[in-house]
Amino acid sequence: MARMIVHCAIYRDGRRIEGPEDHTDALAAARAAGEGSFVWIGLFEPTVEELDQVSAEFSLHPLAVEDAVSAHQRPKVEAYQGSLFVALKTLGYHPGGHAVTSGEVMVFVGEDFVMTVRHGTDSPLGGLRAELERQPELLRYGPSAVLHSVCDTVVDGYVDVAVGLQADLDELEADVFAPTRVGRDTAGRIYGYKRQLVTVRRATGPLLDPMLRLERGGVPFVRPEALPYLRDVADHLAKANDQVDGMDRLLSDILSANLAQVSVQQNNDMRKISAWAALAAVPTMIAGVYGMNFEDMPELRQPWGYPAALALMVAVCVVLHRVFKRHDWL
Repeated sequence: MARMIVHCAIYRDGRRIEGPEDHTDALAAARAAGEGSFVWIGLFEPTVEELDQVSAEFSLHPLAVEDAVSAHQRPKVEAYQGSLFVALKTLGYHPGGHAVTSGEVMVFVGEDFVMTVRHGTDSPLGGLRAELERQPELLRYGPSAVLHSVCDTVVDGYVDVAVGLQADLDELEADVFAPTRVGRDTAGRIYGYKRQLVTVRRATGPLLDPMLRLERGGVPFVRPEALPYLRDVADHLAKANDQVDGMDRLLSDILSANLAQVSVQQNNDMRKISAWAALAAVPTMIAGVYGMNFEDMPELRQPWGYPAALALMVAVCVVLHRVFKRHDWL
């Protein structure tokens, strides 16, 4: 149990108060403290048995508990009797490896408690508790303030990832259109970049409807005072979605342009190959004609016949070379 619960604290009127570290005792203390008090519990990758112990005391719905344990959930908001369940996907950007990784955060919100369940190492919630404790004017809104801060931190992470990917995309675009890039495995890089965008889309796209549902109000356990803040989060999420859509369209255009570049380069290569083949065909044809071993052939027995044939080959090749050069085939 100690491994699972990473933090447990009681808050009253926006300020942290002394209380027991055990989650059961902390919940009882928060309820005894009266209105304006709640307990905030943080869990990290709990097992089924571990979360079942906590869920029984907090009256969490079994379906929500199952989702919180199994993870790999689509972002959503579900209202149950006694609690609100919110599932979010977190994103992490690693510039050195040019990779986007994902994790998950589940939030249970009740009248006098909030519980966060984290999966994966890419969690942006490390300093969230300390930051909120420095803003008692927000924390006094209770579990709704924690819910907003979690959503806001996760969505801000989306924006940061989008900024990092945009920088990578600008670099990729400049690299693709550089002359030295033609013929290299650019398509593989573009495909890998698209895979990263798919990871981002799976986090940002499905979350927009749940966030709009929260900011419209009428959701249990979300105080009206938190709605303007949730509306701001929804705006940031829409911005992140627009950025991802724009990058996806630009990436498709870059791929099309790269394929066109490759096609043009292949045509140029084929023209050069054809031109050199024509240059080689002329002396081959002349040599072939005079190598047929017939007795009666023009100039066959003249002493200057051999030099004349060589000169003819050279002259024709020079003329063809100049013609091809003039038409940019060589």
